[in-house]
Parts: sequence; structure tokens; C-alpha cells
Amino acid sequence: MSEPGLNLIDKQIMWSRLIAVVEEQAQTLQRTAFSTIVRESGDLAAGVFDAQGRMLAQAVTGTPGHINSMALAVGHVIDHYHIQAMQPGDVFIHNDPWMGTGHTNDISLTTPCFRDDVLVGFLACNSHIMDIGGLRDMSASTDVFMEGLYLPILKIVDGGVLNESLMAVIRANTRQPVETVGDVYSLMNCNDVGCLRLLEMMDEFGLEELDELADYVIDTSRAAVKAEIAKLPKGTWHASLMVDGQAEPVELKASLTVSDGNIHVDYSGSAGMTRNNFNVPFCYTLAYTSYALGCIIARDIPNNAGSLEPRTVSAPEGSIVNAIKPAAVVARHLIGLMLPDLVFGCLRQAIPDRVPAQGSGVLWNFGASGPKSSPPRFGEEYIVGIVTTGGMGALPFRDGLSATGFPSGVRGGPIEIFESMSTVIVWRKEYRQDSGGAGSMRGGLGQAIEMENGIDEPFYFNCAFERIKFAPRGFDNGLDGAAGYVGLRSGSTLPGKGRHLIPVGERVLIMSPGGGGIGDPKDRDRARIEADLRNGLISAQAADEIYGLKAEQSNASQTEPVREYQHG
Repeated sequence: MSEPGLNLIDKQIMWSRLIAVVEEQAQTLQRTAFSTIVRESGDLAAGVFDAQGRMLAQAVTGTPGHINSMALAVGHVIDHYHIQAMQPGDVFIHNDPWMGTGHTNDISLTTPCFRDDVLVGFLACNSHIMDIGGLRDMSASTDVFMEGLYLPILKIVDGGVLNESLMAVIRANTRQPVETVGDVYSLMNCNDVGCLRLLEMMDEFGLEELDELADYVIDTSRAAVKAEIAKLPKGTWHASLMVDGQAEPVELKASLTVSDGNIHVDYSGSAGMTRNNFNVPFCYTLAYTSYALGCIIARDIPNNAGSLEPRTVSAPEGSIVNAIKPAAVVARHLIGLMLPDLVFGCLRQAIPDRVPAQGSGVLWNFGASGPKSSPPRFGEEYIVGIVTTGGMGALPFRDGLSATGFPSGVRGGPIEIFESMSTVIVWRKEYRQDSGGAGSMRGGLGQAIEMENGIDEPFYFNCAFERIKFAPRGFDNGLDGAAGYVGLRSGSTLPGKGRHLIPVGERVLIMSPGGGGIGDPKDRDRARIEADLRNGLISAQAADEIYGLKAEQSNASQTEPVREYQHG
């Protein structure tokens, strides 16, 4: 046992060290990953857990869908492999959507951490793997078995000995065996580094176990969140949201109840499961609902088992936000990333001064695949993806961020990396002018992207987009953001979900949505309008017709140059 009665300062220092441990853990994963979406965009999670499986700290680097769902993952491992049977050198792996992050492309690893042969905690991590077999068309699967390799919770390293048979199974079920196996090793290394740093910290502070520190972290965080909830008005608020869906739109509904020390979101009334693959396992629904609540009521409180506990979620089993196996779920982010806007719709009625307008929500990720040369050689092809983003909704006190992955947290990927790993040339990638919803606070801008193949061969363009039929809404007289669009330069429109063959010489046009605005555009500060015009974020026509700048300028002093307000 550790010395009883650790003082408060020591506990705070150790808590900060835990956060530093998991951040180094995450950086290790990001720097050694093979998947571009992990290496360049941070689509991952890393965390440290106590010996009971309670999350004590999670890395800042990562995305909420991975982080908040990972909070439950270690408990699933403990349920399947009793702690008493674990030994130093064990590593557990799985990609079960219902016990991980919601789809099979994310592989999760859990490593028990021992100090002098005594289990003191767990290190866990997960990341997105670019290819695990299955269908190439993300929109085509109708059950989870069509979506690639499915690993239950298994021991991939047993007492320091790699399970070569399991690794061979993984290698044989991907079109990118080198990259996929490399990513698995990267995940192992990530946890090893985290365990090493945790043990160093324990040695430095003379800790034999984490129990006292864990209780302090969890109890303090829980109390802090409950104190923030206590400041909110009590009651129940309702909201609904329409999303594009595929064959037909999908309606999502939520009710949010604030009571003493607890905030609960219920998704009763939401659409049922669909044959399409954007059904959402409950772990992912829980992850993004908890994140949305945390953004508004607990953004300065570190994420751990204690801070998550007062935020509870329910959804009818068999609904699109609580899908049951074997539902198709590979594109679960198309619904999951929209849930924060739905939660904000409830919170806006209770605390309107803290909640943003609707944003683009879903990341506008796209992939490309095709032959590496012309003429094509059988078996020689590339598969590459990149994260692109739209605009965030405006807040009552500031403009929305442009080209930002909120609420995902994933960063936009560099075009140079995308091009270097494919034959595709991106001719244009820029802010989409006038896409941010006008308001006293303007919504963030989306992007305009144009690309074509650099060799005389067609290539496949994979997309799974939202906010094409239903643009992000503005509030309090703020205007809606621009809806998204995908098509060809020749003029034809492409469906926002599917795998499209792009002919030789044709260019794909992608325009991601802008965020909604808040407040009357005529009330926007003049200096902000002028700055937007100078920077090309809005057009002269928008400045005149929406913001009224030109009409105001005509009555202004002649010493002010008109030309400044007419370019853009």
C-alpha cells in the first residue's frame, strides 16, 4: 500500500502527471501510425485506467467518439478476461463495434500494467485502420458482417509472446497488410510507452498502487460536474433534427432533463434502425452525447470516469441511435456526429447564451482508390483517405470557426500527403466564400475542393456526406449556413453517399457546408464586416444585400475609400 493521506498538492501534481502520461501515449501512437487519418488527423484515443477499469485520464489528442467510448472498453476486457488470469506482457485486442468505438475500422488495444507483478492499472488506446477488408463502397453494406474483419476481445500478446496466428488472420483480411499490421504494432507500442511512464511516475512519488489517487481524481471530477449542473435551470427540454439519410431523411429526437446533480438525455422518438450502414451502436451515441454536454457544462473539467458519471443517456433498443447486432454500422459517424447539434437544440432553450448555432457536424471525409500506373497492373493500386471539414456554428459571443472538425476534434489532413500517396491532383482547396451563415456572429465557412486524376485512368471517389439536403440552421435571426454539394465540373451532381467512378479528365467538386449564424446580420459590427470582405470570406454582394454595408457606406464620409468594400 502507498503511504496514507497523500496531501492535496501531491494529488494535483500526480493528476497532472497522469494527463501528461496519456498525452505522450497518444503522441507516440500518432507519430508511429501508418494510417494517414491517424498520423495526420489524430483519429485516435489513449487513456490510463485504474485496476478496477475506471478511466483516470485521457489524452487531449484524439476524438470524442474514440475517447468517450474507450471509457467503457477496459470494463469489457475485464468482463471477458478476469483480472486474476492476467499477467505481465498480456495485450488484448478487439474491434467489436458494440464494445469499442461503434465500427470495425477502429481497433482497440488494452494492456494491463504491472508493478512488481502486481496489477496497478491499464493503458488503453484505439485508432482508425484504413482497410480491414469488406466492401469498398461505404454506403453498400447492409449488415456488420459485410464491413470487414470482426475481432472479438482476444489476447494478441500472451505473457510477452505474440499470437502469430491471430496476426496472420489480421494480415490476410486487409488489402494493405503492411500498413494494417504496422498500425497494430503502433497501438501496442503506444500502450507500452504509457505503462512505462506510469510506472516512472509511481516510482517518483513512492506509490505502490493508484487507489487513493484514483478515488481523488474521480470524486473531485464528479463533484465539479455536479456543481456545474446545479447552476443550470431545472426542467426538461425537447428538440428534433432532420438529417439527409440515404433513400429518405432521418429524424432524430431528444429530450434533455436537468435535475439535482444529474443531466440526462433520452432519444425516444428517434427513427428506427435502417438497412443502410449509418446505424449507431449505443457506445457511440453515449460518447458524442457526453461530449456535447461536456462542451457546455464541463469544458474545464478533465475527462475521466468521475466527470462522465453525472451525464447519462438512454435510447430505445433498435432505434438508429441504439442499433443492435448485426446492424450495418460502418458509417455510424453520419448520425453520431449530428447528436451534439440535437443536444444543443435542447440546451439552447435553457441557456441560450452558451450554445452555438448548428454547424456542418459530420466530417466531409473522402477517399480515393485506383491503379498506381497507366496502363494498370493487377494488384498494384492505392487506397487513401483524407479528412476535410465544414464550418462550425456561430456562438452568441463569437464567430464560428471555419474549416474545423467540430464536434469531432479530428484535424483536416494535408493535401500534400493525400497527393503523395495517390495519383490524384487537388487543383483547389480554399474557403467557400459566403458559406458561413450571416448574423451578428457569423457561422464558420466550409471549403471548396476540386480534384482529378493525374494519370489517364479513371479513379474511384468514396464519400459519405451530410448537410446536403438540410443546411445548418441559424438562430435568433441569424441565417442558415450553406448546404453542402458534391458533383462533377461538367455539371452533374453526385449523390452525397457512395463510391463513384470518376472518368479520365473529369474533376470532382466538393463544397462542404458552412455553420449557421446567430443574431441579425444588420447588427454585425462594421469592422467585422469590413475584415470579412477584405479577407474574401464574404462577397461584395453579401456585404451589400445581407449586411447592408454598401447602403451604409453611401451615407458615410467621402474620405473613406469605397473600393475597400467592393472587392472580394
